[in-house]
Amino acid sequence: MAARSGQVTVTTAGTAVKGPDVPGQNFAFRALDANTNPVYIGTDEAASPDTSATVGFPLHTTGEILYLKASNLNTLWFDATTNGEKIGWIKVD
Repeated sequence: MAARSGQVTVTTAGTAVKGPDVPGQNFAFRALDANTNPVYIGTDEAASPDTSATVGFPLHTTGEILYLKASNLNTLWFDATTNGEKIGWIKVD
């Protein structure tokens, strides 16, 4: 059975990380409380600026949740301005 929740870690700030291979439809995302800066979600790979701090969708550690429809988590990219920041996700469909 495929995972229904997990975390994505941005090991190196400024280098976007592709989401894991999790088919789905509806996902919820939240930045972890231990993060020190916002994390970003985008739809283009690391070479594109779409996931960066200037144009990616930011999630702060204030408890905000982002709901997205995606055919698979591997169509999304995650980035941060601080090494080691994490984004929690859960499949809600």
